[in-house]
Order: sequence, then structure tokens, then C-alpha cells
Amino acid sequence: MKSPTIKKQFLPLTISPEEERIISVMGNCAKELKVEAYLVGGYVRDQVLKRPSKDIDVTVVGSGIGFAEYVANKVIPHPSLAVYKNFGTALLKHEDFEVEFVGARKESYRSYSRKPLVEDGTLQEDLSRRDFTMNAMAVSLNEVDYGMLLDAFGGLNDISQRTIRTPLDPDITFSDDPLRMMRAIRFASQLNFRIEANTFAAISKNKERISIISQERIADELNKIIASKKPSIGFDLLFKSGLLKIIFPEFEKLYGVQHLEGKGHKDNFYHTLQVLDNVADRSDDLWLRWAAVLHDIAKPDTKRFEKGHGWTFHGHEVVGARKVATIFRKFHLPLNEKLQFVQKMVLLHLRPISLSKEQVTDSAIRRLLFEAGDAIDSLMILCESDITSKNETKVRRYLQNFQLVREKMLEVEAKDQMRNWQPPITGEVIMKTFNQPPGRSIGTIKDAVREAILDGVIANNYEEAFKFMLERGAALGWKPATEN
Repeated sequence: MKSPTIKKQFLPLTISPEEERIISVMGNCAKELKVEAYLVGGYVRDQVLKRPSKDIDVTVVGSGIGFAEYVANKVIPHPSLAVYKNFGTALLKHEDFEVEFVGARKESYRSYSRKPLVEDGTLQEDLSRRDFTMNAMAVSLNEVDYGMLLDAFGGLNDISQRTIRTPLDPDITFSDDPLRMMRAIRFASQLNFRIEANTFAAISKNKERISIISQERIADELNKIIASKKPSIGFDLLFKSGLLKIIFPEFEKLYGVQHLEGKGHKDNFYHTLQVLDNVADRSDDLWLRWAAVLHDIAKPDTKRFEKGHGWTFHGHEVVGARKVATIFRKFHLPLNEKLQFVQKMVLLHLRPISLSKEQVTDSAIRRLLFEAGDAIDSLMILCESDITSKNETKVRRYLQNFQLVREKMLEVEAKDQMRNWQPPITGEVIMKTFNQPPGRSIGTIKDAVREAILDGVIANNYEEAFKFMLERGAALGWKPATEN
């Protein structure tokens, strides 16, 4: 196959003074060492797109590590340099950006692994092995053509057409490294680009190859899709390509509408994507976005048809909260407060909606504030985003009702200080007051005090809570220790 002609044109760089300094140093080092060095990959793509980037990728025709060490000695003060001999790469960290160096290489793949056999190669071979044309461009750091953009595969034109395409046969590209299928969809979501038809067809054809990719890698790409400006683009492409059914079948099961006796339900898959986009419009919080993805995840498990009523999903929030942990473990997502936050969002996402439909009581608000804690603002964003009706009048009414709930929360919070509240009477206070050992009755009194405060029977202060505790203890025949 004849090698494509490399087109050249000058690319003005939009960079900081620090970037300009280190790029200039690299150009001088290339001259002194008489080696070819190029800016490549995502850094060049982002320069074309006028997007800021803190990661600079450099390819050297020769030893990337040797070149990196030479550059590091020329930069004052000397930056930190990490060398990874097994991979033939080096990472220079300076100021608030990183420069990664690698020697130009060509790759060959085995069917059971995405890890290639690597050999030294030319710049042409190095660019051809890259995932997409927009990432297969280079900017020369060499004296003869310094600052020239080298484009062998039409990357510049594809960027102008907002198109994602592979430099070589997409069937081979995705079979060799199936993670690139996820990357194509992720870029489509991040940049709002379209995936060229043959390229997308190759993703569908090779979807089963995704099984050789680790869950951590898949989760990393999912997180980037979820973090994009309009994440529904990525999930819709995952669904249409068939990848979603393989990597995230729990989510794919939300798709579809079932009709019985003339009654249907909404498509919970596309409803969820709309909720996710709504949340993305209001918050950059990755874990709140994950809550949007998972808020209805248990609807397929809880779907029932009730004669004379229609389809129901009773308890899907409870079942869904339990499923969150399973999904987090599957994708190796953090099993800490992030998990707990998403579980809380899924469990409580119907509560403000139910409050917006009825006369809001102080007691109901207290309980919501108590259970949601500091996550209450995030919960309200999720709930308001969950209103996806095509009936604009209905949406406005719901949002107005939510505003009433918000106002009531502010009122109750100011009066009762319920956010992240802990009952003023602890088990230790009860045991010490009545000189009683630990037991079920201690928990019963403690729960009674909490419920009395939440129901507004007593005020949220120690004095009233203590008096209430004495009354409950007396009902059990207990006397304060000082009276025994």
C-alpha cells in the first residue's frame, strides 16, 4: 500500500510563556542532537481546536528517553523526570503541565491482547498507528520546518468537518485495540463530533472484542463520557453500536416501551439520558451525574402491570440503591463516600417529588433534611432534572412546586437546624441517666426521642429531649440514677 503524502502547513500555537519556553528548548535540543522531534497527538488536536491542554506529547525518531533526559538538563530550574524503560517513555513535569516523550514506533497486535509488539519506526509509521486522524498529526520541532503541521491522513479536514475517522482500516484498528471503540464514542460525546459511517460500522462489527478490555479502562472512558457537556450523545452511540449491552447490560435493559391493555410506560432509557443531560446542564459533579444514570436502574426489576391502573415500578428506588454497590464494584469505582452519595441520591430521588404533589408539612421536610444531610442541594437538582414531560405546562407546575419545597426547606432549616442533624440524646446519656446496661430498650428510647423531634412533638434542643427521655424511661419503670 502506498504511503499517503504528508501535507504541511504552518500551525500558530496558542500557548503560555512556560509552554513556549520548553517547546523552544526542545527545538534547540533536537538541533543539537541532530534528531527529529515532533509535537503529536492530543496536544496538536487541541491546538487546532483552540482547546487548552496541560499535556504535551512528543515523539522522537530515536530514543525518547535519551531526548527527555537531555531536555531536562537544559531546563532551569531542572524539572522532575520519570523514566519508564519498560515502555520506552519518559515524563517531564514542570510548572502545571506535563511533557511525555516517546520514540517513534510501529506496532503489531495479537488477537488476545490490546498490548502491541513494539518496534522502532518512522514518523509516518508512528502516526499511522494512532487511533483517529485528528490525533495523527504532528508539529515539527526541527530547524528545517519548525512549527509546520504534518498531516498525512486528513486530520485537519476531519476536524473542520467534525468527523471521527481512523487513519487506517477501522476494522483492523478496532480489532487490534478495542478500547479505541470506547475512545471514538467518548470523543464524539466530548467534542460533539460524528463518527464516520464506516468507522461506526466497524465498532458494531467488533463490539465483542471489548471483552479483552479491563473494567477499569472501560470505567475510565464511561466517566469521561458522563463528564462531557452532553453525555447522552455517548450513551446513545454505545447503545446503537451494541457496546452498551456488553459493558453495561443493566443500563441497556431500561430501553423499550411495553404496552398492555392499551397502556404503556415511557422509555426509561431515553428518559434517563434526558435526566443525565439535565443534570449536566446544572452540575459538573461526576457522582451526581452517576446518580442520574442510576436513578431508575431498578425499573426493569420492579415493573409490574396493575389492572385498571397500568404499569408500576414500586420500590425501584430501594432496589436501585442496592444495585448501585454491585455496579460500582463491577466497574471498580470508589467504594467510599462517593458510593454512599450515589446510593443516597437513588434512594431518595422520589421524596421531593412526592412532597411537591401534596401539602408540605414541617415534619416531612425535617425528615428529608435529616436523611439527605449536606446532599440535599444535589438531591433537589436530581429531582428537578427528573421532570422530563413533553407537557410544558406540567413541567412548569412541577418546578413551581419544587420551588415551594425549597422555600419550606429554608424555613425549617432556619428554625430547626436539621441538616446533618444528630439527636441531642445519645445512648450513652440514656444509660448513664438510668444506670442501665446496653440493650434494646436504650435504642427504643433513643429512636423515640428522634421521632418526636422529627414529628415536631418536641423542639430540637437538649432540654426538651432530656425531659422526653425521662418520661419514656418512667414508662418502663426506670428512675434516674440519682433517685435510686
